[in-house]
This record gives sequence, C-alpha cells and structure tokens, in this order.
Amino acid sequence: MGLEFMKITGYSDGDFNNPIPGEPYKVMINPNSIKWNRKIQYNEQQPIDSSTPSQKYKSTPSDELSFEITIDCTGIVFSKRIDMAKEIKNLEDIIYTYNGKIHRPNYVKIQWGNNLSFKSVLKSFNTNYTLFRPDGSPLRAKISLSFGEYISPKKKSKEEKKESPDITHLIEVVEGETLPQLCTKTWNSPNHYIQVAEYNNLNKFRNLKGGQELIFPPIIKPTES
Repeated sequence: MGLEFMKITGYSDGDFNNPIPGEPYKVMINPNSIKWNRKIQYNEQQPIDSSTPSQKYKSTPSDELSFEITIDCTGIVFSKRIDMAKEIKNLEDIIYTYNGKIHRPNYVKIQWGNNLSFKSVLKSFNTNYTLFRPDGSPLRAKISLSFGEYISPKKKSKEEKKESPDITHLIEVVEGETLPQLCTKTWNSPNHYIQVAEYNNLNKFRNLKGGQELIFPPIIKPTES
C-alpha cells in the first residue's frame, strides 16, 4: 500500500455536501504530529456550606485540530511542484480566501487515511519561510494551521435531541411513521402536526417516506388574553 497524503477540501455549505470547484489540496509532506484539543467550560460557584468552590457545567466548545505542514519547492519532494506562490495560493483559496458566493471563507474537511475526517472552519494560518533562493524567493515554508470543528445548526439540533417545543428539530423519518406519531416522539404530543406539514410543504402527511428528513420548527404558543 502506497503512502497516503493528507487531503484538505473546501465546501460551500456547512453540511459538507457541495465541494468547491477544483482539486482538494494534497500536502507535500504529511504532518509529524496532530493536536486535537477538547475542553469543557465551567462556572465556579461557592456553596454556602463549603469553603471550596464547585464547578457548574457551562458549555462544551467545539473541538480544535492543529498541525504543521511543510511546503518544499526545491524539486526534491515533487519535481513538478516548485512554485511556492502557487502552492500558497492553492491552499489559501480552499481554507482562507473569502468566497463571495457564500459571503464567508469556505467550510473545510481535513482527511487523512481512514481514521481522520474533521469537518471544520479555519481559525489560524501562519507561514514561516525557512529556505530561500539566492534572489530571496522562498523555497520552503512551514505552515501552522488551526481549525475549529463545525457542525451545522440542523445537525446540532438533531444530535442534541432536545424535546422542547420552542426549538428547531431535524427528524429522520422511519418507514411507516406518521406525522402525528413523529410529533408525539418529538414533543410528547400529537398536536401541531398541521404546522409541521405546512412548514415542510407536505400535501400528504400520512404516508411519509423512510429516510426523509423533516424540520420541526419552534411552536409558537398562543398568547393568553
């Protein structure tokens, strides 16, 4: 089995279904190490009957992935990849440059082998040039990259599986389920199935297709007079 290089792909959507035009960026030299950072945030509270503060859970920030890649344009690593400006631009266009079609930089997927697939957005991009030609043009650069995990709001709502009627849910239909049944599963009540049908433009809501995804919007309760 041959050497597999890390691949960096840009996407125009946060669900990672639409890769941007062009080829993904394949690194010239794989990272020596990768740092995958996870953390949990707490608020410290001082119980009345204790001299030691307790930590109350606040939130779990998104994961962070950081690593360093080397771009070597001496011709030793890849004989045809000897243009440093082109290499930097190709990488920038995928992970850093503002995409006018989506009004933001691209979403980015980092892939390496079968074990690493990280859906993210760029957080930092630092370039350190380490080797130069006699005329001063760079031949080698070390690129330090940091990415923050990205989960689309629809997917995050689905994964959190909250049951409150005032938040949005993304529900996948199981073959044979009806909309009233799904409302009961989501909100412990069959009510509001008409609002869900209208929101998803469903003409027939009794015979749903298995695998179909429906958005259950926040339910606005009528105000009491």
